[in-house]
Amino acid sequence: MGINFDEMKKKAQDALGQNAEKIEQGIDKASGFAKSKFGQHSEKIDNMSTKAKDFLHKNQGDDPGPK
Repeated sequence: MGINFDEMKKKAQDALGQNAEKIEQGIDKASGFAKSKFGQHSEKIDNMSTKAKDFLHKNQGDDPGPK
């Protein structure tokens, strides 16, 4: 019995597509919290937040392209 990684990937992409807005809100909330604790690193936190959102969009199939 093997693991069907293609099927798992498809299910993950479907879940990302169906919940992208909630996931983005979570990224924003986590980013805000991190900036409240580590404000001196705000630029790095914003950069990682943007990268996480780009990854989200790329993997749900609606890549917004470079910014």
